[in-house]
Amino acid sequence: MRNQRTLKAAVEFKGVGLHTGRETHVRVAPAGPSQGVIFLRTDLPEAPHIPATLDFLGQGARRTTLRNGEAEVNTVEHLLAALAGLRIDNVEVHIDGPEMPGLDGSALPYAKAFRESGLVEQKAEKPTFVVDKPIHVMDGSATIGAFPEDGGGLRVLYTLSLADAKMGAQFVDIRCDEETFLEQLAPARTFVLKEEVDALREKGLGQGADTANTLVLDNGVVIDNELRFSDEFARHKVLDLLGDMFLSGVDVHGRIVAALSGHVTNRALVREITEEIHRREVAGQVLRESGIDIREILTLLPHRYPFLLIDRVIELEGYRRAVGVKNVTINEPFFQGHWPGQPIMPGVLILEAMAQLAGVLLLRRLENTGKLAVLWSIDRVKLRRSVIPGDQLRIEIEATKVRDTIGQVQATAKVNEKIAAEAVLTFTLVDAT
Repeated sequence: MRNQRTLKAAVEFKGVGLHTGRETHVRVAPAGPSQGVIFLRTDLPEAPHIPATLDFLGQGARRTTLRNGEAEVNTVEHLLAALAGLRIDNVEVHIDGPEMPGLDGSALPYAKAFRESGLVEQKAEKPTFVVDKPIHVMDGSATIGAFPEDGGGLRVLYTLSLADAKMGAQFVDIRCDEETFLEQLAPARTFVLKEEVDALREKGLGQGADTANTLVLDNGVVIDNELRFSDEFARHKVLDLLGDMFLSGVDVHGRIVAALSGHVTNRALVREITEEIHRREVAGQVLRESGIDIREILTLLPHRYPFLLIDRVIELEGYRRAVGVKNVTINEPFFQGHWPGQPIMPGVLILEAMAQLAGVLLLRRLENTGKLAVLWSIDRVKLRRSVIPGDQLRIEIEATKVRDTIGQVQATAKVNEKIAAEAVLTFTLVDAT
């Protein structure tokens, strides 16, 4: 396990998005430990925050999109790949439009600027996921899997075959350390087949792409450009994979073997890895240093039995994110009168458990010592499935707005990785006396 890192100084970029064709200005600034990567749409009211996590993954063909409500940022994979390749964990990305600049179609301009800025090591440790058993995803002819690997670190083996483009198979076997990333992966550029161009543009994609920022392949020949590597297409697929894997929030140690894999299967693998991490946490096999037990929970919350609905906090990321557990048993007092013949946990109590975990997150801040987090409003509530005795609720809280006396969070409760409830909770912080 290594320490987290951020930038020494902010860096700026300006360019046209490959798909939207819109010019955007981006400022990537240092961020505190365990804050992760957060995009801020500075062109929208109140500059909504969009965390680079799997929970905020949006819909987007041939690109990776992050979304929070109506705010989204497209084509984030090259930036995230640069951060992953250089082991940069915490930054704020201020952007004044809907898509990251395409630049030269690779991650190299980002990586070079970050390296020139300098990197700062932080005290918090970066979580690591060591693959100890095969995890495999398949979608038609595309396959990708994670396997144990001797020697630690991340090794990627990727096979690309584009027979219809009159291009032979390409194969990459690469260990993803920082120097190798800079020299062997970061320069690899995005590509498209010439016969795909018109169809993509009819769908509103590729509006900012040209032969300078995208390799256009016509009958095995690159138009108006030259390859940087003989296997540049396969290398770029590995680059995209690293960007998508950044959404897992961990350093993956293992061997990734992929054939024809793209964003869809990449993200499916990330989901499988994330679910395995959650299973290990719930089983007590992974104990994060940031977690807190019931004794510390009692020092932060005024609630007591039978109304304390959080048993354990298994993860805290600064003041931005919290993950907690509620074990639901038949001995819960509310089951005595709430459908005792068919016990189902009341939805309002699931919301209350979410609110209590949000309170733990908000009240940890030093300036909030001696205050109470009073629930002010509940919005966008969705109760998706029943919670019954024997279930374990995994509750995830993401702070979306914290200022002075107001805090807002996105809350999700899951059972066996399936969403049971979700809501947006807003609090006001008041003095306890």
